[in-house]
Amino acid sequence: MYPIGHYFLGRGSSLAIREREIVIDRVCARCGCEYEWGVHAKVFAAAAGLDEAQLRASVLGDARDPAWTETDRLLIAMVDELHDSGRISPPLWTSLAARWSPERLLDLLVLAGWYHAISYVANGARVELEEWGIRFPAG
Repeated sequence: MYPIGHYFLGRGSSLAIREREIVIDRVCARCGCEYEWGVHAKVFAAAAGLDEAQLRASVLGDARDPAWTETDRLLIAMVDELHDSGRISPPLWTSLAARWSPERLLDLLVLAGWYHAISYVANGARVELEEWGIRFPAG
């Protein structure tokens, strides 16, 4: 697990921290993984420029939420389509490809899949919430 985690969370990643954290937060939220969402929200949200409204929207909103920028909306839509269908529709793929290079798009896809797996493991193993972590917002 270390090499892939080190790549995505380290300086060698092709992704900006904001892109990375939006994808991670949304994947974890969609998978109901409060543990991993809460750790990332606490540790990385400020550095990623994510405010309280955006963290809330990562759990309770969708790509149309006014908290998101146009670029953020693409990332949320990507995660949601992958989560719901395991695919990305041609119109969304065209929009993503207009914003990110093929290499960065692959990194976004692998990142989403990686945190889907992490969410499954944390949820399946019933990892207890960190006392210092942020909790999912109430709906």
